[in-house]
Amino acid sequence: MRCPFCAHEDSQVKDSRPTEDSSAIRRRRQCESCGARFTTFERVQLREVMVAKSGGRREPFHRAKLEISVSLACRKRGIEQERIDQLVSGIQRQVETAGESEITSARIGELVMEGLRQLDSVAYIRFASVYRDFSEARDFEEFASAVQQAGHPGKRTEDGGDDAAG
Repeated sequence: MRCPFCAHEDSQVKDSRPTEDSSAIRRRRQCESCGARFTTFERVQLREVMVAKSGGRREPFHRAKLEISVSLACRKRGIEQERIDQLVSGIQRQVETAGESEITSARIGELVMEGLRQLDSVAYIRFASVYRDFSEARDFEEFASAVQQAGHPGKRTEDGGDDAAG
């Protein structure tokens, strides 16, 4: 593994352990040249899946892009990182086990929205505002009203806890 600090080709694994949800292995490494320590994660990749973008472009599926999008939507919502990781892992699993070598970015967006709808209504609306390209405040109002009328299960109360009434 190449050192991110000095770009030396060799590093030594000092510690390995599974992540909390056992979806990856966390490895603590030390560079043999500069001595810097860094962490890597090893995940199972079932197959190489290509993402078909709306403009016709194709690119490999990247879990990191999915993690960034979900994390941005959940920012400052008090959602535990473990729950975000579980959501991302679940979406990745669906993408890789669908049996197709290609998936549309629109389908990935729908999977994210389904997951966020269950997790947190504000994160769901945030993601939808970018995914559905809201251009006016009225777009937010209409979408938020629809979420509220649906009795959203991920709705949070003012004290930050989940609302049991739904």
